[in-house]
Amino acid sequence: MDTNIGQHNLWVVKDDGVFTGLLLGPLIAAGLLISALRLSSDDSSRISPLPRQWRIEAPAELYNLRDVPTALDALVRARYNLVDLGTFCSTILLLHVCASWYQEYRCLKRGNTAEGERTSVPRSEGRRSLYYILFTIGITGGIFGLKVLFQQQNFGLWEPIRLAHRVFTLGELGLVCFGGTAVCMEFFNITIARIRPVTTPFIKTYRLPTPLLTFQIALIAGSLLTGFLLSPFLVLSRHIAQRPVRRLRNPQDKPRNRRLLALGFYIGTVLIVGGVIGMWTRWCLGKRDPWLWIILWLLEGKRKWTRPALLAYWAALGSLSVAGWNRQLARSRRYWHRNSMTSETLVASTVPDGTEQSGMTTTSVAGPSSLSPSMGTVGMTFPALPALPNLPNGTQVASDLLDAADKHVPTLGRNARRKFFHVLAVVMFIPGIAIDPAFTHLSFSAAFALFVFTEYIRYFAIYPFGAAVHLFMNEFLDHRDRGTAILSHFYLLTGCAGSVWLEGPSHLLQFTGILTLGVGDALVSRSQ
Repeated sequence: MDTNIGQHNLWVVKDDGVFTGLLLGPLIAAGLLISALRLSSDDSSRISPLPRQWRIEAPAELYNLRDVPTALDALVRARYNLVDLGTFCSTILLLHVCASWYQEYRCLKRGNTAEGERTSVPRSEGRRSLYYILFTIGITGGIFGLKVLFQQQNFGLWEPIRLAHRVFTLGELGLVCFGGTAVCMEFFNITIARIRPVTTPFIKTYRLPTPLLTFQIALIAGSLLTGFLLSPFLVLSRHIAQRPVRRLRNPQDKPRNRRLLALGFYIGTVLIVGGVIGMWTRWCLGKRDPWLWIILWLLEGKRKWTRPALLAYWAALGSLSVAGWNRQLARSRRYWHRNSMTSETLVASTVPDGTEQSGMTTTSVAGPSSLSPSMGTVGMTFPALPALPNLPNGTQVASDLLDAADKHVPTLGRNARRKFFHVLAVVMFIPGIAIDPAFTHLSFSAAFALFVFTEYIRYFAIYPFGAAVHLFMNEFLDHRDRGTAILSHFYLLTGCAGSVWLEGPSHLLQFTGILTLGVGDALVSRSQ
């Protein structure tokens, strides 16, 4: 039975985070419930349940024949349900972990296990999937009597395991599934309330049902839905990109096929985003055009220029950062390539008979112990600077001098490169939360959807951007990003946005995610 999800498919570390996965979901739900109860006891909050400084229209309410609760009362009831949902997900995870430990113990007692093989995990992919589904149905049925909706949410645990192979720890997997389940439930509850507004007592969403929540579901859930619907284009694109040209029946057709698949993906994305997702958003906004709503809402900040100025500020910082790193990384690659060529030429010129030895390679002569007079402070060899004026033109001299002056930038370790983006997150997001948290809420959701589509392009090698995106992101990866998907930037964005997405009543609380990840995590990494 493939219940050993914590070790077979996940990122294996000493601390698998199982207690974090079990406890953090219910604790977050309980914290949100306490916050809603305090708001409901405050008379001023009943006038406007929105957090202070949030410039957004009032949350939606249902007007039917029943006793209609206010938006704040509906929020309290929904968060009681969120506590139940968090407890339910943790119970499911706990039962999976206990069953996994028991199954592993039984197989270890039998002995006769071949080296490198786990008898607790069937070899057949079909049997593993079948056992998992049967086990899931059994647990879910025992808890809630075969409630179909919650069974489907539990089935969703299988996809993150397969798609994020060796990326999640067990605790991270539990938190991701809890968050994904909560967002999906909000989507279903909003849709049901729109379909049956008379018989539905209230809109059961775990945040206030404002347009911000509608756009967040459309952006995040819609980006995942787009990948699912267009998965044939994505899988074929990666398959063709990975196959060597010599193994193709018609090698000359490879570029054309990749272009056609990329065109299908781009056209399909436009149709899904502008069609299915756009129409659902329009329906939830009361038949208002979502694109026009966004344009008009951009002018409803503290000043008409506030939100466009924030967009320009974020775009400028992001563009300068990406362009700067691209320049430095490209220069670093050119520098190492030219350095190895120069080292080989210098060693060849020291051969007694004055001829270059064909059997001599760069690796055999350009090691750390070779050419010590020209060795840099970080083990990098440089061209002899006194010989620079003898080059045919001054352009090469200037280029070499610039490379020598910038040599400290490429020597940054991967950890330092990654922490640069933590500092960038602090500089980018703190002004947005301080000036306009509601607009930053929506911007975080749009950035998450953009990251999802960027990961589609990178992993599935979508022409023509796939290779460039992969090469750029590869410069910032470490051992934690060795799985199918690269999730570090998702973690950073979600951590910074979490306190804003949860719509805490205190403006100070909305800075906790950025200060914890952007500042605290960078300082901890610096001290290690």
